[in-house]
Amino acid sequence: MTGKPSVLFVCVHNAGRSQMAAGWLRHLAGDAVEVRSAGSAPADTINPAAVEVMREVGIDITDQTPKLLEYETAQDSDVIITMGCGDACPIFPGKRYEDWKLDDPAGQGVEAVRPIRDQIKSRIEALLADLIPAGKSFT
Repeated sequence: MTGKPSVLFVCVHNAGRSQMAAGWLRHLAGDAVEVRSAGSAPADTINPAAVEVMREVGIDITDQTPKLLEYETAQDSDVIITMGCGDACPIFPGKRYEDWKLDDPAGQGVEAVRPIRDQIKSRIEALLADLIPAGKSFT
């Protein structure tokens, strides 16, 4: 990675987990990291429960829309984090891959989605600690 790292979050519908992860990373890293998200079979809209639980912590993801995972997007990303998309994500040599096992918020209410949001935040904080050199602020 040279310059600003780029992180791609991928889940099936790009409507819940990947959108919350992208929201957290944008919020916590500011412009220090390029943030992308996509889905192997994108939904029409973002999960309303995901929107609500992110709003509760002061993060607005209503301006985001589910996007189809494009080959070029994955190829151009330094870190690819999958969240239940299985083999749909292309593999490129030299990329950093992580597969985050998280419950799917699809069809869940706000009460069930809050713990997923909080798990994602913890993982984003750990990812940032690894991506951003020590001593450089990202909050």
